[in-house]
Amino acid sequence: MERSVRDMSGLFAQLGEASDEGAIARFIATNGPLAGGVQLHEAAFWTPAQANFLREAILDDAEWAEIVDALNAELHAHTCKTL
Repeated sequence: MERSVRDMSGLFAQLGEASDEGAIARFIATNGPLAGGVQLHEAAFWTPAQANFLREAILDDAEWAEIVDALNAELHAHTCKTL
């Protein structure tokens, strides 16, 4: 039996989102940074099914938990740009 890939691209595919590197970067740039008090699954841009998947991945410490954590960190990160 073949295991599915547990990386950011695989997570985005699992969520039904475009999963190439550029699309993921655009998604994060467009939707981040999330306010500190907003949990990843509470973000307004998820469908109810996506939000449930993300919440359950963390609550159940599922195989996706590490990647969901990484996405959470990316979406909460504040980008600092210097001119």
